[in-house]
Amino acid sequence: MSKEALAAKLKEMYPEIIQHNLDLELEFKKDKDYWVIKLSKDDHRLHTLLDQKDAQACIDGTQCVYLGVQIGQFVKNFEYYA
Repeated sequence: MSKEALAAKLKEMYPEIIQHNLDLELEFKKDKDYWVIKLSKDDHRLHTLLDQKDAQACIDGTQCVYLGVQIGQFVKNFEYYA
């Protein structure tokens, strides 16, 4: 799976990334077989991990519950401080 495909799928599944104009960066750690998901907006940052199996589930259309919770909390915190 490509970084671009995963980023597009995450933006599709979690429209708040686009709605809140969050910066999304992905980095694959081959030695550990997981993706580092980085969200940022101004001085606010969130880094979380998504293992390859869960990333593939996202690509296949299954929501990543843990990631959704992380994104939701980030947006909530950002809105609180904005």
